[in-house]
Amino acid sequence: MSSSFERYQRRRLISSYFSVVISIALVLFILGGLGLLVLNTKKVADYFKEQVALSVFFHDTAKETEIEELKKSLSLSDYTKSAKFISKDEAAEIYKKEIGEDFMDFLGYNPLQNSIDVYFNADYVTEVQLAEIKRDLLENDYIDKVVYDKPLIALLNDNIKKLSFWILIICGIFTFIAVLLINSSIRLSVYSKRFIIKTMQMVGATKGFIRRPFIWKSIKLGIIGSILSLIGMAVLLYYLNESFPDLNLLKDELLVASVFIGIFVLGILITWISTFFATQRFLNLKTDELYY
Repeated sequence: MSSSFERYQRRRLISSYFSVVISIALVLFILGGLGLLVLNTKKVADYFKEQVALSVFFHDTAKETEIEELKKSLSLSDYTKSAKFISKDEAAEIYKKEIGEDFMDFLGYNPLQNSIDVYFNADYVTEVQLAEIKRDLLENDYIDKVVYDKPLIALLNDNIKKLSFWILIICGIFTFIAVLLINSSIRLSVYSKRFIIKTMQMVGATKGFIRRPFIWKSIKLGIIGSILSLIGMAVLLYYLNESFPDLNLLKDELLVASVFIGIFVLGILITWISTFFATQRFLNLKTDELYY
């Protein structure tokens, strides 16, 4: 009978530890995923900004040397990510593929112009910066016009600001929820041993002596939960990097490592603090209050 009861207690204890570990792992996984999202929000936003092109169209009288000199100058500018020259013949081929027919057969000539498509570094993709660049380019007589999607730039920057704000709000909320969930799991685990805590206290054990094994056990559970969450995060990050290689999510190794270390430390820290206050609460209760 005694051994049967002991086995039951052991299974119950293992089940309690398992639920604590799973709770910690899931909460930290969500928190870590949000952390990666926050830290990569700028990278994702920059990726979309750098897809916006400014097209410089030349007069037919523009000399080849002038075009080449401008292309070289643009390529060396701080604001340029890349600059690509598109001849009027290349532009005609692209346009024919888009519309599915040869428009020059109908017109009898090629009305398109030689041009350079300029792609910018993300920090320069603002309405003010592009307006200044456009104004400077138009000072050259051999340039006919400079075109870029101004409404798209305004919409892109506005949406990125809104998205960044709401991601920070959501991360704050989930961080708060994460602390509450882990704290609740730890409190339930300690609650099941409240009579043991009180018994140890009654025979003269100090509060620090009583807390120590509970805190150490919780820290070990926190480490296991953190490791499980980090494995999940690594799998998720690898999948996203394979699915969206242009984002280079694994390029900044220091950033990724800092998130992983932060989640690992957070798992230990939350379990330590939660266990400390949970044991302290039961240490301060009177014996009669343990039944409620």
